[in-house]
Amino acid sequence: MPPLEAWEKVYVGDEDFLGSLHNQQNCIGCHGGVPETDDKEAAHESVVKDPTLANAGPCATCHSDEAQLAATNLHYTVNGYKTVMAARGMDLENAAAQEAFNNHCTSCHATCGECHISRPRSAGGGLVAGHKVKKVASISNTCLACHGGRVGPEYQGKNEGVQGDVHWLKGGMPCIECHPVADYHGDGTEYAHRFDGPVAPNCLDCHPDVEGGQDGVAQHAMHGEKVACQICHSVGSYKSCFNCHVGKDDQGLAYFKTDPSQMTFKIGRNPLKSDERPWDYVLVRHAPTARDTFAFYGDNLLPDYDSVPTWKYAAVHNIQRNTPQNQECNNCHGQTNLFLTADDVDPDELEANKSVIVIEIPAAQ
Repeated sequence: MPPLEAWEKVYVGDEDFLGSLHNQQNCIGCHGGVPETDDKEAAHESVVKDPTLANAGPCATCHSDEAQLAATNLHYTVNGYKTVMAARGMDLENAAAQEAFNNHCTSCHATCGECHISRPRSAGGGLVAGHKVKKVASISNTCLACHGGRVGPEYQGKNEGVQGDVHWLKGGMPCIECHPVADYHGDGTEYAHRFDGPVAPNCLDCHPDVEGGQDGVAQHAMHGEKVACQICHSVGSYKSCFNCHVGKDDQGLAYFKTDPSQMTFKIGRNPLKSDERPWDYVLVRHAPTARDTFAFYGDNLLPDYDSVPTWKYAAVHNIQRNTPQNQECNNCHGQTNLFLTADDVDPDELEANKSVIVIEIPAAQ
């Protein structure tokens, strides 16, 4: 995503905003500062750049319900990171671990303003519409500012040679059509990670006749409880990321670096199998992690690294009705190259991925 020009980031003079309800508190009412002074430094004393905390600040004054819910939302709490790091043995009370987490993981934390007023900090920040408070967040400047590395290109067909998602190409459906407001604001539940709880969105919400093969498609009847929809309906490869390392540069600024992403399509055993996700097989993608991801901050900060797969349950966003793998049974059955085998996994990660590696490839029909 290209950076905003400096003037675009700070321009507040839009007439719509100046005359709007959201400007009634004026600058000081939201950001703080000292009125009635001509001295710039004195005027900006104690100014808060982003006052839109989830459960406090000016947003909560009028939007108390939404603010209270947002305080439990994964976008705000970044519990997903905490959950997987704890599962890999990281002691989040450890000073070195805390420093690493605060430097690199909290940039994905989002306040109200980072969805409704500005770009997220992780995408460079900056106002996106002259400080206008957008009721529905911008797809390009908000959703894809954070999710534009993998999900965005898949959905919009920007991965070279891979068709985009039918819901975008044919219907122009924005994210909010499938992901309800509760996905952004939260619903009051403290979820451990983004796949905690029921499947949402669920393909069956819009395609109920598919369940159990009620639509007359034999494959839906045979595979419904065994194979996740995306395996047959993902139109092609999608990005996997590898070998993330973090640290601080000579100026003390936090950074991260990864190997170049790879386009993959891998069917794995379901690492999150449950009543809600009963499938034996799901699509998986590699997460950008390594045993020594946090080595800059200390030794062995992930002592139980092998407790969590590095090939993760994938929510792939390039869905089409007709795909190469659903044209004939043997386009999947017997196709070893489509399945995650031990040969696809780094030797150092075999133990971590033993629950997702496919040992016996479904035989050709």
